Amino acid sequence: MSNPVPPRRAPDDPWRSEGAPPPPPPRKKMPGGWWGLVLMAVVVYLITSLVISLIRSGTKEPTVSYTEFNKQVTAGNIAKIYSKDESIEGELKTKAPLPDGDGDYTKFMTQRPAFATDDLWGELSRQNVTVTAEPVVEKTSFWPSLLIAFLPMLLLIAVWVFAARRMGAALGGGVLGRKEPPKPVALLPGKRTTFADVAGIDEVEGELNDVVDFLKNPDAYRRMGARMPGGVLLAGAPGTGKTLLARAVAGEAGVPFFSASASEFIEMIVGVGAGRVRELFSEARKVAPAIVFIDEIDTIGRVRGGGAGLGGHDEREQTLNQILTEMDGFTGSEGVVVLAATNRADVLDPALTRPGRFDRVVQVSPPDRPGREAILRIHTREIPLDADVDLARIAASTPGMTGADLANLANEAALIAVKRKQTAVTQADLFSALEKVQLGAERPLVLAPDERRRTAYHESGHALLGMLQPGADPVRKVTIVPRGRALGVTLSTPEADKYAYTESYLRGRIIGALGGMAAEHVVFEVITTGAESDLEQVTALARGMVGRWGMSERVGRLTAIPQDAQVPYGLSAAPETLDSVDHEMRRIVDECYESACNQLRENRDRLDSLAAALLENETLDEEAAYRAAGVPRLAKGDA
Repeated sequence: MSNPVPPRRAPDDPWRSEGAPPPPPPRKKMPGGWWGLVLMAVVVYLITSLVISLIRSGTKEPTVSYTEFNKQVTAGNIAKIYSKDESIEGELKTKAPLPDGDGDYTKFMTQRPAFATDDLWGELSRQNVTVTAEPVVEKTSFWPSLLIAFLPMLLLIAVWVFAARRMGAALGGGVLGRKEPPKPVALLPGKRTTFADVAGIDEVEGELNDVVDFLKNPDAYRRMGARMPGGVLLAGAPGTGKTLLARAVAGEAGVPFFSASASEFIEMIVGVGAGRVRELFSEARKVAPAIVFIDEIDTIGRVRGGGAGLGGHDEREQTLNQILTEMDGFTGSEGVVVLAATNRADVLDPALTRPGRFDRVVQVSPPDRPGREAILRIHTREIPLDADVDLARIAASTPGMTGADLANLANEAALIAVKRKQTAVTQADLFSALEKVQLGAERPLVLAPDERRRTAYHESGHALLGMLQPGADPVRKVTIVPRGRALGVTLSTPEADKYAYTESYLRGRIIGALGGMAAEHVVFEVITTGAESDLEQVTALARGMVGRWGMSERVGRLTAIPQDAQVPYGLSAAPETLDSVDHEMRRIVDECYESACNQLRENRDRLDSLAAALLENETLDEEAAYRAAGVPRLAKGDA
């Protein structure tokens, strides 16, 4: 059984809906109102009368006096006549001038006076005038006459109705955002999203199951005196599946789902956004139980009082105030649940996150390894996979990837398989797609021999130091094939997901990142621009260690650099503290760079061997890289 779904009424209604019943048909209104119709009818009547009179004045036969008629009879110039009562129509044998001098005439009409005593019949008989039984003057038939009379009126009415509708749409839809309700569109069965389409975030599903159960069994909660949270805020990084979760909740509960982006409420005209919020929540109440989902709510939900508008009464704040009012009025009996998603829960207005409104905040984090495997299985359901595909191995190689990243990975693998003219996606296709996503697409760039050799030592320095650091992430691939903006890439991923990092691990990552520059310094005694991205990574790690994670004795156990990028660096702490942060950052990086150079000098033979293998093969996988460097690959957990 299909569910009718009203589509979005662009651009006026900033929401979309799933599973909502079709809206009632709109009441048909007379465009312009009845007074407008009466006024238009009068105008059309006058115009039509004028047009008809002009048409008739140009086509009807002249009316002559009875005296002129008698004169023509006496002169024997009458060919034939037709008479009805006292009216006479006739035709002359030869045309004669009109008495008033305004042209000539052949056919004519006249009126015989009632007091006339002449012998008209006798005179006509003597002149052999034919008296016909049919009118001499041709007249328009009834239906053409009716068409001539009413066609201008009908045309003008049609033009008026068209103009009235266009004007109403321009004024109502373009300024006030009002239009007729949308026509329902059938939703194909089985297309609604449920928890079966969501994987990798089981703990979040558990939080949202309360919402589903409330929507399915509101009476049980009401009898117990329990109140459903006024709103549920889904907070997390982009691509973690917040919108998908909201749709799954609605599909699982089988209730209408209204979704909107917060930015779509905002208009240049103050008050439009608040009106749209009122209308959205009104529509949701009509079909309750229902779910209202607002995506990117931080667009309008930021802390008020920032001086964005005159006196604080700008359009954004009015829209936010209306959302606060609508949410504050919800009760459990209404059966309407508000879900919202944001990447910046820290900037939301406290009135929005207080108990009674968004009083439940659910953190949606990137999936762990089993979760990534489950997500890959969902996104490859419609993709033919080869027998050699091991999704568990792919999941182990994708730490930190979100659901959106994994969906893109599966799609890229399918595209690669099509380009290779295969009937199924293989493990090689998936790894090629992973390399393309993580490293960038290969570039057909031909390097000069000396630059190619320097790039090989640069990447060998990264890889060798990554192999030598205790507890470092294993090196998965080394290549000197240009990808993206880089001339070469060294890929390292952890064996298992990590959620906390030690100081020694972070120092090892800095040493590994500085390995390329250190190798160029040790072998060629030069510094090139190839380490730009490496230095950016080193700077971010060192700043976090000193300014945020308390890994410096001089700065102490405090946060000198807040995570919020909106806070200017110079205002985040006292100048003396920031000077200490810079000093400690330099100290840590200098120590790591010195360690990197020393280790490369001590293992110069391994560095040369790995660089030679790269120059010969261009790309080395994990096993070949460790074998070329002569470094034993430690088993999982041995480091």
